[in-house]
Amino acid sequence: MSQIEITQIIEQIKQEISVDASGNAKASIRATARLAGVDEKAIRHTLENAEQKPSKLAVMLMEQGFQPAELKEWKTNGIPDKAIAIILEYYAFHANRYCNPQARLVCRSFNTIGIRAWIQEKLGWIKPAATNETAMTQIQLLAAIAQQMAEQEQRLIQQQQQQAEILRRLKDVEIEQDRFNTPCGHKYSIVGFANLQGLEISAKEASAKGKKASALCRKQGIEIERIHDPRFGRVGLYPESVLIEVFSSGQN
Repeated sequence: MSQIEITQIIEQIKQEISVDASGNAKASIRATARLAGVDEKAIRHTLENAEQKPSKLAVMLMEQGFQPAELKEWKTNGIPDKAIAIILEYYAFHANRYCNPQARLVCRSFNTIGIRAWIQEKLGWIKPAATNETAMTQIQLLAAIAQQMAEQEQRLIQQQQQQAEILRRLKDVEIEQDRFNTPCGHKYSIVGFANLQGLEISAKEASAKGKKASALCRKQGIEIERIHDPRFGRVGLYPESVLIEVFSSGQN
């Protein structure tokens, strides 16, 4: 008997082996007999006569805490994994002339992990997550999602800041291009143009000339650019041609 043959037997009796939600395994009498390499009538006879005339196998089962009445119920309910292990051990080492190599081979197959774990493995059973484990998994999942959202929000803020900076730079470039390309010449503030011309101008005069320059720009449909001046706050920038006209008219 080889492991390949044992695997074939498992496939043949797979429908008669089961594992419940708690991981407890059981098998039918026929499946247990196939694993042990014996006639199922031998096991059935042991279970039926456990109360009146217990056999050596029945005694071994009862010594492990099983009651005679339980043994009878296994005929319909299936044999629990702990009892299967005892039955296999019996036919592997204690059944005298009924011992057989197959039972010993099966025993060796599951001895290191136990019959329950062995059946669970054969049936591909996976332990369900406990309630607290599931809750912790959900908490961890929510935390991970929250972290991802926070990172995404931070990246969005950075992108918006970068876009705002790019737009500001583009605006500066457009302004400079406009100053270069406009037929009206460069743009200056009132005080800046006065300084360029070497003229002294008071705040009152600058305000009056600013009003004239604004009126001329509106009349000609010229957009007035506003910049920040540390002395006067926000001031207008006017085309050179408009400023020449404003300052010329003030000298007359």
